[in-house]
Amino acid sequence: MIIERPPRIFRWLVPGAEFRRKGEGERMVYLTFDDGPIPEATPEVLDILDRYGVKATFFMVGDNVRKYPALLEEVKRRGHRVGNHTMHHLQGSGVTTRTYLRDVCEADELIGSDLFRPPHGWLRPRQTLALRSKYRIVMFDLVTRDYSKHVDAPGVVENVKRYSRPGTIIVFHDSLKSIHKLRTALPESIEWLMSRGYEFGIL
Repeated sequence: MIIERPPRIFRWLVPGAEFRRKGEGERMVYLTFDDGPIPEATPEVLDILDRYGVKATFFMVGDNVRKYPALLEEVKRRGHRVGNHTMHHLQGSGVTTRTYLRDVCEADELIGSDLFRPPHGWLRPRQTLALRSKYRIVMFDLVTRDYSKHVDAPGVVENVKRYSRPGTIIVFHDSLKSIHKLRTALPESIEWLMSRGYEFGIL
């Protein structure tokens, strides 16, 4: 549960960040996808979302956007939002603030969004303060663990069922580690959420 739903103390470490959205509908959740875009995963995710008429937010790694700029445009063309996920998927706790902010700015030149999500959810306090002046820092209320070799597709769906609640910001990944699970887990998750009366908001 500590991984799937961040503990309260984790939320205190990033003041002002959005972990969950409140007051925007009785039954609203927010689908987000991290670490893309890549041609092996992102187009399939987009097709699944189109099938259900669902919009999402894609937090993109700048280096992937550099390699596949057409995928950035395709995500936006289909009506989804994009966000900055650093240039090289840096974890804030592992580098200096100067290095981290430089990496974020490099990604911003390619992505051009006011949304930011730190890889792995980790930021130093000084990094948080600096980034808050320019970005909405969007964290998460539910990590599906679709990237984990210890969680199969049914386990991903079970995490969605167990931890979703009104306002939940859900994290999936349009990545090589996840796509073979998402082919079944994403449609099943969307269908379950719809069956429970949830609507899908966009950040």
